[in-house]
Amino acid sequence: MTDRAHAVLSGLVEIRSELEDLYQDLHRHPELGLREHRTAKKASDALRDFGYEVIDGIGGTGLIGVLANGDGPTVMARADMDALPVREQTGLPYASTVTLIGPDGTEQPVMHACGHDVHVTTLLGCARLMAQAKDAWRGTFVALFQPSEENGDGAQAMIDDGLTAKAPRPDVVLAQHVLPYPAGYVGTRPGAFLSAADSLRITVHGRGAHGSMPQAAVDPVVMAAMIVVRLQTIVSRELAATTPAVVTVGSIHAGSGPNVIPDSAVIQLNVRTYDDATRTQVLKAIERIVRTECEASGSPKAPEIEKTAAFPPTVNDEEATRRVAEAFAAHFGDDAHTIDLQTASEDMSELPRAFGAPFTYWGIGGIDADLYAQAAKNGTIAQDIPVNHSPTFAPAIQPTLDTGVSAMTVAALACFGS
Repeated sequence: MTDRAHAVLSGLVEIRSELEDLYQDLHRHPELGLREHRTAKKASDALRDFGYEVIDGIGGTGLIGVLANGDGPTVMARADMDALPVREQTGLPYASTVTLIGPDGTEQPVMHACGHDVHVTTLLGCARLMAQAKDAWRGTFVALFQPSEENGDGAQAMIDDGLTAKAPRPDVVLAQHVLPYPAGYVGTRPGAFLSAADSLRITVHGRGAHGSMPQAAVDPVVMAAMIVVRLQTIVSRELAATTPAVVTVGSIHAGSGPNVIPDSAVIQLNVRTYDDATRTQVLKAIERIVRTECEASGSPKAPEIEKTAAFPPTVNDEEATRRVAEAFAAHFGDDAHTIDLQTASEDMSELPRAFGAPFTYWGIGGIDADLYAQAAKNGTIAQDIPVNHSPTFAPAIQPTLDTGVSAMTVAALACFGS
C-alpha cells in the first residue's frame, strides 16, 4: 500500500504549482452558498480535462465527476465549495475583496474563512492523480463537489435533485476539513467526531407598559433574562460531567427605547451535542425551561419555539476509519494522529446516509507549524491561532495542500484495496 501510494503521489510534484495557483484563485473569488457558479465551473472543467464523466447542476451548483476503472469498489470523495459573509483581514496578497448582495438586499463582504477553497483544490488534485495512475487501482472514483455547507442545506439540495439516481452508489464516502492544527497534521477519529447543531429562535410574550409603571406590565426582558440564566444549568446540572454538550445564547432582542417595556423579546440560541439521546434531552430541557419561566412570569401568551437550522452529528464508521487511519499511519508516520472531538458541525453525513453507505471524515492542519509551536510553548493557542470563520483564518499554502491531496489519495487507495 505504501509503495502504491508513493507511486501515485509521485505525480504531485508536477502539478503542485498549478494547485497553488488554483487555490489562490479560489481564495480571491469566494462565493456564498448555492451561488458557487464560478467555483463549480472550475471544478467541472478540470474534471472533464482529467477524463471524468461530469454531471453538474445537481441541487443548483453541485456536481459529480465519475471515473470508471474496471471492476472494484466505488469510492466517493466530497469537497464543499461555499464561503462566508466575512470581511477578510489576513493582509495576504491574494486576499478576497469580493462583496455580494445578500438575501436581505444589503452588500456583504465574502471570504473563504472556513477553508473550503483548500477542500476544492485538494480534491481536484486527488482526482487528477487518480486519473493519471489508473494502473494503481480498480473500481470507480467519484469526486463530489457540494454547495452550501455553511447553510446546512447543500447536501440535502443535491439529494432532493436526484443525486442517488445520478451517481453510482458508493461503498464508502470520504471527506476532510482543514482545521487550526499545525500544517502537515492529519487526524482521524472513529465514531463521534463533529457535533450535531440545532439553532432555535424563541419568542416570549409579555405586556407592554410605560417604563415608570412596571406594575402594569409583564416584562419580557426580565423573562428572557431568567431564561438565559436558567438555560446555562442544562449542561452543568442536567448532563453527566462526561457528556459533552454546548448551549449558547447568541442573540437577545427586545424593545426600542429605555423608557418603554416591550411586549415581546426574541432569544436566539445554538445547541451542540454528539448523539441523538443527548440531543433530545437538551432540546426538551430548553422547551421545558422556556415554557415554565413564561408561566411563572404570568406571560399572557405561550412562547413560540422555532428551529431555524439543524445539522446532524458526524459519526464515523469504525471499520472505514480504521482502514484509513492505518493507511495514514503508514504514509504520514508521526504526523498521523487521533483527533479530539470537534464542536463544529457539518451536513456532509446526509450524503452517505442517502446512499446507505459508510463514511469517514478527518481533519488536516492548516496553521504554520512554527507559529503553532510558538503559541503552544507560550500557552496562547486560543489567543494567537486563528480558527475557522475568523476574518484572519488563512491556511498556510504548503504543506497544507500537499497534505490534503496526499490524505485524500491515500484514503481512496486504502478503500480500493490491493
